[in-house]
Amino acid sequence: MMPVTTATNNREEVRRRSIEALTPEIVAYIETCAQDAHASSHLIGVLHKVQAHFGYLGREQMDAVAQLLQVPASKVTGVATFYHFFRLEPRGRFVINVCLGTACYVKGAERVADRLCEELGIHFGETTRDGLFSLEGTRCLGTCGLAPVIMIEDRIFGDMTPDQVPALLEKHVLQAQREDRQNGD
Repeated sequence: MMPVTTATNNREEVRRRSIEALTPEIVAYIETCAQDAHASSHLIGVLHKVQAHFGYLGREQMDAVAQLLQVPASKVTGVATFYHFFRLEPRGRFVINVCLGTACYVKGAERVADRLCEELGIHFGETTRDGLFSLEGTRCLGTCGLAPVIMIEDRIFGDMTPDQVPALLEKHVLQAQREDRQNGD
C-alpha cells in the first residue's frame, strides 16, 4: 500500500496575501516591473515606493515584494538593510533632525542633542513610545549661519539652545493634539 500524500499548492493564497499587504498602485507597479527580463533590477525602486506609502519597510510588505517580484526574500531584506535610506521601523509623527555639521557642532549642537535625548527619553535612530517623535542626526542642513539648528519635518529652527528644547517639543505635542481633535481621533 502506498502512503497517502497531500499536495499543497498555496501559491494563490500567498499571492492574495501579498496583494493585500500592498496598495493597488504598488501592486500594479510591481507587476509591470516583473515583466522585465531583469525584474530584480527594479527592487530598489519598488522598495522606495513601498516606503513612501507606508513610511517604512515592514516585514509583511517586504515579503509581499519578494513574492510579487519573484526575488528571494533574503535579497529584499539584504537591500533594505544595506541602504541607509530604508527604514525597517515606523518613524514618529514628527522627525527631528539635529544638524551635527561643523558649524552647528562648534556652536553647541551636541548640548541641544543631549537635551532632546533627555526630554524624549530616546537616542538617535529611535522613536518615542507614543510614536510622536523620532530623533535623527544629519551632517549638514545648509543653514550654517543659524547654527546650531534642528529641523522638524521641513521646518528649520535656528540658534537653538538646550533651554529652548522643552517648549519646542511641547508646541509639537499641542499641534498633534489639535490635529487629532480635528480629525476626530
